[in-house]
Amino acid sequence: MRFTSDQRLDDGVLERGFTLGEIPGILWTPGSASAPAPLILLGHPPLGLHKMYPRLVARARHAAAEGFAAATIELPWSGDRPRSAAAEQARADLRRALEAGEPVSDQIIDALILPLVDEAVPEWQAALDALLALPEIGGPVGYSGGVISIGVRLAVVEPRIAAAGLFAGSFVPRTILEEARQVTIPLHVLLQWDDEGNDRQTALDLFDAFGSTEKTLHANMGGHTGVPQFEGDAANRFFARHLR
Repeated sequence: MRFTSDQRLDDGVLERGFTLGEIPGILWTPGSASAPAPLILLGHPPLGLHKMYPRLVARARHAAAEGFAAATIELPWSGDRPRSAAAEQARADLRRALEAGEPVSDQIIDALILPLVDEAVPEWQAALDALLALPEIGGPVGYSGGVISIGVRLAVVEPRIAAAGLFAGSFVPRTILEEARQVTIPLHVLLQWDDEGNDRQTALDLFDAFGSTEKTLHANMGGHTGVPQFEGDAANRFFARHLR
């Protein structure tokens, strides 16, 4: 891991850009931390860190106010990272289906999501190795956000993740629904009831499939970007229960 930039935000949070090989990322740490901080990995859709930055920094600052460090990395084929012809084709097929008002087939969903999960999860694990080696990061670790399939796979394969707050708002392959049965960590799942890009029933089926004995579904009216601000407080309370 190599730090490439740093700035102190007006609330005292230290924001540092880094690279892990060719993967860009950002780490936020609380300004007043007197001991190594628990870490929350901030998941996000594959739209690029630059575009997602305002939402990511808001989430990170909210977490830092409760004493958590937060970090994120650029997903494969996003931002300035090299593109994948197969991923571009899957996105084009998705756009065509949506514009035509057609159902999105399992074949399109698999082509869109599964290669992303297969590439992204080992990168998140490598980032976690590097982040936990820093003296200011002490664990335990939580995962917060989407792509929800990435969160599911991480929860299955990464024992260092103690709890996850998942955002239901992306397509879910049937394979991931099956993997969800292996998830046993505490879960806090957020669902926007009128999310225009999300299959509500699939989100409910995924929640039902999780094998966790502690899992909570927070469903709010509104579209994809209409998440109520108070949900950030609820997520912090969830992570405070499990990361401290």
